[in-house]
Amino acid sequence: MKKIYFLLLFLTSLLSRSQVVINELDTDTPGTDAAEFIELKSAAPNFSLDGYVIVFFNATTAGTGNASYLALDLDGYLTDVNGIIHFGNALVSPTPASIILNNTIQNGPDAVALYQGNATDFPTNTPATNIGLIDALAYSNNATVQPTALMAVFGLSTCINEQANGAAASESIQRKTDGTFELKAPTPGMNNDGSGVILTYLQIDAHTTQINEGDAIDITFTLTSPATTNLNFTYSLNNGSFNSNDFTGSTTVSIPSGQTIAVRTIQTLNDGNIEGDEEMKITASNLPTGYSLQNNNVIVRVVDMNFVTLPFGTPANPTYGLVSSTAPAGYYSSLEGLSGAALKQGIQDIIANPSAVRAHSYGDVINILKTADQNPENGNQVWLIYTEQPRSKFDYQIGSSIVGKWNREHIYSQSRGNYGDLYNTNPDGINVWAASGPDDIGAGLSDAHHLRAVDGQENSSRGNRNYGVDYNGPSSNPTSTWKGDVARALFYMAIRYNGLNVVNGNPVDGTFGQIGDLATLLTWNHQDRSDDFEMNRNNYIYTWQQNRNPFIDYPLLADYIWGPNAGQQWFAALGNNSFTENKITLYPNPAKDYLWISGVDMGQVEIYSISGAKLYHADFNSETKIPLHLTSGVYMMKITSEKTTVIKKLVIQ
Repeated sequence: MKKIYFLLLFLTSLLSRSQVVINELDTDTPGTDAAEFIELKSAAPNFSLDGYVIVFFNATTAGTGNASYLALDLDGYLTDVNGIIHFGNALVSPTPASIILNNTIQNGPDAVALYQGNATDFPTNTPATNIGLIDALAYSNNATVQPTALMAVFGLSTCINEQANGAAASESIQRKTDGTFELKAPTPGMNNDGSGVILTYLQIDAHTTQINEGDAIDITFTLTSPATTNLNFTYSLNNGSFNSNDFTGSTTVSIPSGQTIAVRTIQTLNDGNIEGDEEMKITASNLPTGYSLQNNNVIVRVVDMNFVTLPFGTPANPTYGLVSSTAPAGYYSSLEGLSGAALKQGIQDIIANPSAVRAHSYGDVINILKTADQNPENGNQVWLIYTEQPRSKFDYQIGSSIVGKWNREHIYSQSRGNYGDLYNTNPDGINVWAASGPDDIGAGLSDAHHLRAVDGQENSSRGNRNYGVDYNGPSSNPTSTWKGDVARALFYMAIRYNGLNVVNGNPVDGTFGQIGDLATLLTWNHQDRSDDFEMNRNNYIYTWQQNRNPFIDYPLLADYIWGPNAGQQWFAALGNNSFTENKITLYPNPAKDYLWISGVDMGQVEIYSISGAKLYHADFNSETKIPLHLTSGVYMMKITSEKTTVIKKLVIQ
């Protein structure tokens, strides 16, 4: 029986090899690889692909090597009248039989194989095999690098270089009639040599990408050639929470014989409910033989016209004093009278108390930010740091595309914090948590006090750059109302977690536990004072993590840890949250090479020795950096403005 089984398997394999092959592959496409596809061709038309699977193999999978990363089960699919079928990204035209997420197919050097089997036979990281192999293709975008180990497994002697003509982004790998391959402009959904039956394609046009809830939309269905008989088909609009309760209108279409166009009008319904933005997906189905889809699954955003507002301003137009701290009575009382290292330790004892503080999953952060960073003017949106603009909560980044999406920004960047991945990336809710203390650096990955909603592209632009000396926000549209928020988040992290520090200058990436620039951050803490938006997020995060950012509740604390008041005793009465009084501060103090003056618009500065000799004189405007060329010691600084004259002690190291 075993001999008979293997004989049948061998004969079936021989028959299959003559029936279907890999016909075209395009892995390197413009932009974010949003037009990738793979195409098969069968010798007979309308060939059933039941029992087949396409498997993509990565030649450089870390730790495993030559292992699978994607398997497409082909059960239920048929090739068309020309023996063609293709699978690819949503932007590929004609529409693929099945959609592959953008930027999924790797550019190589790798390989793809067609097997008899199922996707379940090839879970991620399955080693390459020739058992059940029907066809395979090795490819690269580099003439000198080939997936030699994969080629050996599949018995291939040739690797196709998609970059051979210097045009990988505009050419695909295509099988010729003699079984060899060439590079030329992609031809998805048709024979590579232009032969075969010319199909009639259906084009779907919504004429817009966004409408408001309650608006009507016209959907046009157009054929590339007149219908030979009455063409009848259906389409759907359902997608996630958008369903038949959200619209009225016919979802059946009839294009009369000899005609090419039909239009359907859909009326969306404003139900008065706060549901958030949704997307309808126009998906045609039940096309008869002889017709194919030029495009499909057309997305139209439906903006929810119902939303809540909050009684305070956005960070771009801040308000102050409308949101009060929800810190329990006595939360900071243990800090009274402390100074220096004792003050810093006292803060950590509060915000990293393992008997109270909770760590949540990285997945939970998405849900936390949807409330903590909610746009006060529209509850269906989050407010994005750096770009200082709102974006629909619906547009959270899923997949690799970052354009128009928002995601989670680590203010204290991951590469500098070295958090690892100690917590589950799946959301599990506010009631599932782990106790967390000062040595629990892994909790920093999902600590919402330094995580903010951010535009995906701006997140990529910021990367792990230090603030002030390197990164100052979007270059095309610079904003500043986020800068104090960043400073206070970093001050929090530097005390919450052992091993994290804020330092002067521009420490190189890879220096774990160091981020800069401290002098800039102290300035930003004064210039962009804590507002109602920041206090509201501090209050909300407290409900999850059971700790607060003390530098939002008392921004002046930073000056007593790192700034001009370092070493002095702290009392809550000193914690002016608004910085409205005329406070002239010097920092860093002690200083070394330079000194900043903050808290006065313009005036004069003079530096005197202890014996009274004037050593330096200069005029200044607003925030001023004073270069120091003095020997180590103690000096007196006289700062004079229209309103006041202040004498301060200056220590130079």
